[in-house]
Amino acid sequence: MDTTIDQNCPKRIGIALSGGGVRGVSHLGVMQAMIDHGIKFSHISGTSAGAIAAAFIAEGYAPKEILQIIKESSLLKLLRPAFGSNGLISILHARHLISKYIPHNSFQDLKIKITVAAVDLGEARQVYFTDGELDMAILASCCLPGIFKPIIINNHMYVDGGILNNFPVEPLIGNCDLIMGSSCNHLPVVKEIKSFGELVDRAAMISVNSNLNTRKILCDIVIEPHGLGGYGIFDTDAAEEIYMIGYEEGLKTINGNQKLKDIIQAQKK
Repeated sequence: MDTTIDQNCPKRIGIALSGGGVRGVSHLGVMQAMIDHGIKFSHISGTSAGAIAAAFIAEGYAPKEILQIIKESSLLKLLRPAFGSNGLISILHARHLISKYIPHNSFQDLKIKITVAAVDLGEARQVYFTDGELDMAILASCCLPGIFKPIIINNHMYVDGGILNNFPVEPLIGNCDLIMGSSCNHLPVVKEIKSFGELVDRAAMISVNSNLNTRKILCDIVIEPHGLGGYGIFDTDAAEEIYMIGYEEGLKTINGNQKLKDIIQAQKK
């Protein structure tokens, strides 16, 4: 990949946003830091929580606005499970929350191009949504198997995109001059597991991180806050703390990365 910075040409900058439950709120902090410094994105790719962030940012909401929406609404129901009598519930109850804030419900009407990753459960393959009903694609991408009933789109069953690819960089390749990635699932070394919830959380994160390194090398810049490892994927009360961890890591990346400094300087001219 040619990552030479042409200071006379605006860059097509893409960013991939991982899944990770409530830890995905860190993407908002990362994006706010970038936007505050004049970084503009032409393409955002996301799965699960990353797909939610991608859609709302592409609609034109500032990341700090999205954090406020999350805190004031029940949007976090997309990230936190609740069990019905048969162990599976429908995530479709959250559909109206998306339509409230993105009423046109269209990929094409977003201000920034996005790609939403999901998994076709019946055909056992990765799927990237770039058109169709936006809300259904987001819900499919967030549909944790074993907790939520699969989302049905055109007679296909879809579940969380993170099962096969929790860091969807591929849709950006060939479409962007510079590719960034924001991953919210750094795992610290632990000496003990204190609860069943922690066990399930860690096992899930080990699984989704298994192919992370092969996708990191496809990025020019990777942002991966290490401080998120202590938060569970359903730790909804920590949303603001997680946002600030992402914001600080975004600033750290800007201050320490020459490619970003060059782009920021070029955009000021």
